[in-house]
Amino acid sequence: MISPPRVTSISGETDVASTKSELAIPADRILGDLYCFLAFGFGAGLAPFAPGTFGTLIAVPMYALLSHLSVALYLAIVLGLFLAGIRICQRCEDRLGVEDHSGIVWDEIVGYLITLSAVPFSWKAAVWGFVLFRIFDVLKPWPISRLDRTVHGGLGVMLDDGVAGLFAALCLNLLNGYKTL
Repeated sequence: MISPPRVTSISGETDVASTKSELAIPADRILGDLYCFLAFGFGAGLAPFAPGTFGTLIAVPMYALLSHLSVALYLAIVLGLFLAGIRICQRCEDRLGVEDHSGIVWDEIVGYLITLSAVPFSWKAAVWGFVLFRIFDVLKPWPISRLDRTVHGGLGVMLDDGVAGLFAALCLNLLNGYKTL
């Protein structure tokens, strides 16, 4: 039987990790590995609290840059990031020996970009997209929760946030149709 990993907290106490989000990973281990550096959102996933929120924040300037592209090119780039994310997140999981570590936030970056697909740039849209995506990502209504529980590996990491992004995009477009944005 494999025993749970022992981790050292910031205070220096050694304890047994009971969940994936409690596993402390040394920053140099993340920053020194290309796959983990990318999976951890260029380091945003190392935030001591709410790493998914910090990862989503990384996507805001990306949206600002990409939103001026044609819809087809924007979608092609987001699809490429999603597909690359499957491999990136799987490699990072393998290297850390942890499934879907809370610091892996590449999926949040892509999920946010999915949320804002075909939405012209405005700060109002960026904020609404952020809020809606985080709601779906955190609350995980069905079928997102089922995907989160049943699909594993890099695909599992990416898929639930991709669907959360689609749900948030639907809501964002409804708001836009009602001229809320």
